[in-house]
Amino acid sequence: MSIFFLELFSEEIPSSLQKNLREDLLDNFNKLFSEKFISFKKSSSYSTPNRAIVLFEGLQKQVSLKSEEIKGPNINAPKIALEGFMRSNNISKKNIFKKSIDKGEFYFFKTKSKKLNTHDLLEQFVPLILQKIQWKKSMKWGEFDLNWGRPLKSILAIFNKKKLTFNFHHITSSNSTFVDKEFEEKKKIFHDFKSYEKFFQKEGIVINQEKRKKIIEKEFKKILTKKNLSIKDNGKLIDEVVDLTDKPHILECSFDKKFLSIPKEILVLTMQSHQKYFPLFSKKDEITNEFLVVANNKDQKGLIKIGNERVIEARLNDAEFFWNRDKSQNLVKKVSELKSMNFFKGLGTYFDKVQRMRKLGASISDELLISKEKVELSASICKTDLISESVGEFPELQGIMGSHLSHAQGFDKDIADAIKEQYLPVGLDTIVPKKPYSITLSLIDKIDTLIGFFGVNEKPSSSKDPYALRRTALSIIRIIIENKKDLKISDLISYSSNIYLDQGFNFSNDTLKKDIFNFLKDRFKYYLKEKGIRHDIIDAASNVFNLNKISTVFEKAKSLNKIINKSVGEDIVSSYKRASNILHSEIKDIKIDLTNTTDPGIFKNDFEKELYKKTNELRKYFSGILKNENFDETLVLFSTAKKEVFAFFDNVKVNDDNETIKKNRLELINFFCKTLDNFIDFQLIKDTND
Repeated sequence: MSIFFLELFSEEIPSSLQKNLREDLLDNFNKLFSEKFISFKKSSSYSTPNRAIVLFEGLQKQVSLKSEEIKGPNINAPKIALEGFMRSNNISKKNIFKKSIDKGEFYFFKTKSKKLNTHDLLEQFVPLILQKIQWKKSMKWGEFDLNWGRPLKSILAIFNKKKLTFNFHHITSSNSTFVDKEFEEKKKIFHDFKSYEKFFQKEGIVINQEKRKKIIEKEFKKILTKKNLSIKDNGKLIDEVVDLTDKPHILECSFDKKFLSIPKEILVLTMQSHQKYFPLFSKKDEITNEFLVVANNKDQKGLIKIGNERVIEARLNDAEFFWNRDKSQNLVKKVSELKSMNFFKGLGTYFDKVQRMRKLGASISDELLISKEKVELSASICKTDLISESVGEFPELQGIMGSHLSHAQGFDKDIADAIKEQYLPVGLDTIVPKKPYSITLSLIDKIDTLIGFFGVNEKPSSSKDPYALRRTALSIIRIIIENKKDLKISDLISYSSNIYLDQGFNFSNDTLKKDIFNFLKDRFKYYLKEKGIRHDIIDAASNVFNLNKISTVFEKAKSLNKIINKSVGEDIVSSYKRASNILHSEIKDIKIDLTNTTDPGIFKNDFEKELYKKTNELRKYFSGILKNENFDETLVLFSTAKKEVFAFFDNVKVNDDNETIKKNRLELINFFCKTLDNFIDFQLIKDTND
């Protein structure tokens, strides 16, 4: 058993490319060894900014390939097919034979058993594997044809303490590598991974990224405990600095406390996204003027710390300037400046958009019983931060900066919060606005966007959604469902379309409302699926989908999904199926016009009377519900009808010789089925026997 390890030394590869490189190398070599039946005990891959390493331990030196039969073309296939088969396998006619299998008679040939040296195989296949590496971004340099993440300088390849020799583009592999990335004339020969790792460990370089991560996290914990402070969980940033360093050292830095007057989000974004620093927070979750830096060297003279503090000082000076300037500019007066910012071709400017939002918001305010004036004001100023210098510098903070600016200028807290939350939710798992003004602003923004883009036929295709309209529609669904508020969305869609027309925008989509209905219905089905609702229940709920009852339909589906496999659910479905199956079988071949009128005066037995009485009880229950129906209780009530349903079918002949009695009994069954269909389309629910 031997060790194979490969090192690819290059200029610094960005963190975003390193993880994919490690995974690609490992996957491709695993596939190779699997295909060639070469066993190994352990595999791993590592990277530093300049080095990518793949390591296989306990690898077979030699592999024996057993003889096997290779199937060729059918004996009736054209002669050219047989010639191609022989040519591709480098055999002659004397090597082939005929053999009958299930699909007919075919030509075969039998390979000879042979032994392969892993060393030779690696020299042959390593260049092919390297050629397969997929880069999100790659580059060429000099006169070379190679596409790589960053210029590749050398390849170290060792198997069983011997070097592997092969060519990959302009580079010939060897058993040596550069030991100092700054001075590339320094090279060293290695014969195995153990000595390789040990050497770099003495140099302070940690090859294994997981070990670097543990070093960083351990030092963080020590410092945070000492200072009684904390950092926000940010696994992505941790992974990024792990890949940016090979000799991690933690520096404790700080900036002038005067900058704490700047909104927290600006400070965090400046440190985390722009500088890869870790801001520190008090136990009360208040940001402090201290931060941690993961440096790539020891800071023996303190110069690295000074340099980082100067950088953050300069950035925060700029941020403070932008913030103070934006604060001084009246947001209401800035609304007119939105006329110079286009929203989308054919949909006007952002000024046009906020005017549409004002009108839409006013119509929702009555439903939610909130101040129309506050809704209109929040809609008017909600986009003004887009033309602020702060958002120009930090575009990720749109909405958030608008909230801070409105708060600083004395606007009501409801308005400031609504502006902050107008873009929520931004995905399936992010938070949803819960406050009435926030719900309103978020909904009207998204409905206006959806109507506009569908109106000018900028609809998503099966593979493309450049304007994230699916996410927008899903956000509308989530806001309604997760706030348990049914709103008149159908009216809002019509009104939104009319507002566009009033502004002089002519839509080219003649089926706008139908398209929006189907699009929201599709997102509703997607949401149900993600919530683990059974497929047939999703179909049943979608069949009664109503834009004005989105929350209600979801809650019904959710309640049914909870009990569908329990006795309550089984009783409901079996009762409904028994009734609906007989109903459909009786009326499919004969012309009976059911009028939804059952005449209890011609009932012939108590079983008819009891089913009629039970169905009326269910009807009375529905008519007595004004709002806040308890869907769990409704389903339990449905399940109690099983006794009457089964007694009826066990003792009553539906297909009576008397046509009037027969029709009346079918009307009774139809009456029962339609009563249950008030809840959901039970016709689409599968029985346990389906």
